[in-house]
Amino acid sequence: MDLADLGAFATLRVAAADLNGQMRGKRVPGSYGAKLEGGAVRMPYSALNVDLWGADIADSPLVFDSGDADGVLRPTDRGPVPMPWIPAPTALVPMTMHHEDGRPFAGDPRHALARILDRYAKRGWQVMAATEMEFTLLDDSGNAPLPPRNPMTGRALAGEAVLSLAEMDAFDGFFTALYDGCAAMGIPAQSAISESGVGQFELALEHQPALRAADDAWLFKALVRGLARAHGFSATFMAKPYGDDAGNGMHVHFSVLDADGNNVFDDGTPKGNDVLRHAVAGCLAAMPDSTAIFAPHMNSYERFVDGAHAPTGAAWGYDNRTVSIRIPAGPPVARRIEHRVAGGDLNPYLGIAAMLGAALNGIEDEAEPPAPVEGNAYEIEGLPTLAPTMAAALDRFEASPLMARIFPAQLIDCLVRMKRQEIERFEALSPKEHWLSYLETV
Repeated sequence: MDLADLGAFATLRVAAADLNGQMRGKRVPGSYGAKLEGGAVRMPYSALNVDLWGADIADSPLVFDSGDADGVLRPTDRGPVPMPWIPAPTALVPMTMHHEDGRPFAGDPRHALARILDRYAKRGWQVMAATEMEFTLLDDSGNAPLPPRNPMTGRALAGEAVLSLAEMDAFDGFFTALYDGCAAMGIPAQSAISESGVGQFELALEHQPALRAADDAWLFKALVRGLARAHGFSATFMAKPYGDDAGNGMHVHFSVLDADGNNVFDDGTPKGNDVLRHAVAGCLAAMPDSTAIFAPHMNSYERFVDGAHAPTGAAWGYDNRTVSIRIPAGPPVARRIEHRVAGGDLNPYLGIAAMLGAALNGIEDEAEPPAPVEGNAYEIEGLPTLAPTMAAALDRFEASPLMARIFPAQLIDCLVRMKRQEIERFEALSPKEHWLSYLETV
């Protein structure tokens, strides 16, 4: 589908990602399709930097120093996609925010990732990435999240069902619609599995250029949530839907190709080359200061429990799932890095930008990592750790020279202000109310 086809739709949705990864935009007539390239849709810059509930940041310079000026929304190269979860035929046009003169708006998270990829491109390199998306199906009809009902038996799910085909088949209607929706939207869905949490599933997306991978992760979240509602339950990417159950993560695999299509991490051996080690060292060095990106919500910190498949220490290893940076097994030509820290509530654009930016910093600095971990990384004492709370994570993120090499100063400032406002708002709520704020917003 391209912009010229949009006149066939009665209405369109045009949306850009805000700092929390939520879609912010407008509903417009289908006739707008021909006007979008020319900047027919405008929106306040501040709209991409609002808090979880959509409120302006109280002390935001975007609002008060600029008169809350408008930016110009322009279509991304991802192109329009159908919205299979809406009954009426409708298309969504992914957008990014620009200044009047065409410059990218620094507070737009998609531009932050594009900025990092431009640094790779200057070396003649292209980053390929894939995501593993974990989510939880649940019943949200009461005052607390509950497991969904098995569509075959009508009974609520109980207990873990790791790699259970029976549980997958029980939700066959949903997963068939999900695969059909991915095909319609051009999202390269691969294997789906039943995960270790109650009602928890994972779907892997295929390797592709990193910006497209982030686009598809962002669109996939909207598709999953919308289709779940259409099938009588809800879906969430919350990092920790239940306090005593497995949390949702978003693992990112990435490799780097040179101008000839060769993997720059490959030296023909299972270990990989110096470039691989430098990239790993960069990821490890930046990890504590990146906590506010990888764990972007207060709920995120409940996921970090030793031994619960959510790495808490900056360590790496070969084919080891207890570390935060894993080098998967496989043929040398496919050598890649798996970044295993982030929660499912991650903003894909900011998260992948943080990972790739850190890796490139390490390559530029020719940094060397510590020895790879063998055995259980949870048992190793003295590893650098993620920040323990959102407040501590924001302090580190704001003051970090490493983050300043990855993200624009304006984005850092806006994100920190926004997250500190969220902390204040959550502190005013009962903890029992927190889950409703996160349910379909992350």
